Amino acid sequence: MENKFILDEYKSRINRVFDYIEKNIEKPIDLEELASIANFSKFHFHRIFQGIIGETPYQFILRIRLEKAASLLLLNPKKNISDISTETGFSDLSNFSKNFKTYFKISATEWRRNKHFYTSISEKTNSNIKQTKSKHLQAEEKTSMYFCSESKTIKWRTNMKLNKSVEIKEFPKMTVAYVRYIGPYKGNDKLFEKLWNKLFSWAGPRGILQQPDLKSLVVYHDDPNITGAEKLRLSVCVSVPENTKVDGEIGKMKIEEGKYVVARFELTASDFQQAWEWVYGSWFPSSGFQPDDRPCFEMYPEEPKNGKFVVDICVPVRPL
Repeated sequence: MENKFILDEYKSRINRVFDYIEKNIEKPIDLEELASIANFSKFHFHRIFQGIIGETPYQFILRIRLEKAASLLLLNPKKNISDISTETGFSDLSNFSKNFKTYFKISATEWRRNKHFYTSISEKTNSNIKQTKSKHLQAEEKTSMYFCSESKTIKWRTNMKLNKSVEIKEFPKMTVAYVRYIGPYKGNDKLFEKLWNKLFSWAGPRGILQQPDLKSLVVYHDDPNITGAEKLRLSVCVSVPENTKVDGEIGKMKIEEGKYVVARFELTASDFQQAWEWVYGSWFPSSGFQPDDRPCFEMYPEEPKNGKFVVDICVPVRPL
């Protein structure tokens, strides 16, 4: 039991470092700064971080910056590559270009020209790409926008069978408690059940689950089409009051306020990828919006029933 407590405490400190890096990715970040956040000495922090994560802090920061830049290159085709390199924390374009080509084996310009954000780098074939594009275009042709006078929001009518509604919503800043996981998660129902049970076991005795406006969500910190499966990060979360105390493996972070597209679906466990692909591959190209660079998440407005999930896919947006 004591060993588990120690491990949870170490994970908690590393998670605080993750949250800080993600929030300050465009700024210079040094080892001493991160060690202070983790409350370790600089010398021990480096070894502890590498021992738990499998990368040095420098390798982790560089990878996160490059993967974020790769995503921004695809999602912001009109934005200058130099601006994207600055936004992701590179001091000059030549340094960014060299590191990008070393990591992805092609230049940033080639990446932008040849890659598709809904296509896995290593798993999809050209035939699959064409089939996916065709399906997306068919759906796109029957997506229409209207203004709902009752809710005062923009909504869309779609012919996507799994989709129940699509609208733009303004979300306030939200504080959440989370359990974080690093590794492959696609199709792993048991993993998600384990993570939710761990979070609910902590939240239940504290009365958090009795909140009238409780939100349950899964935050995805990485793009699965860019980041290797073994390094993907996700956080299962519940909304909490801002002053909630957390410890051990339970962390706390803020979901930034702003505009989000909220696409509601009714899904089985095997349908989630199709729903996400539809949002990015069909809805976005016909919407007049582009994804913002804040994390996206799934929100669960009700309990699953008979193996089906009602889920809101929430992606931050800004005008195209």
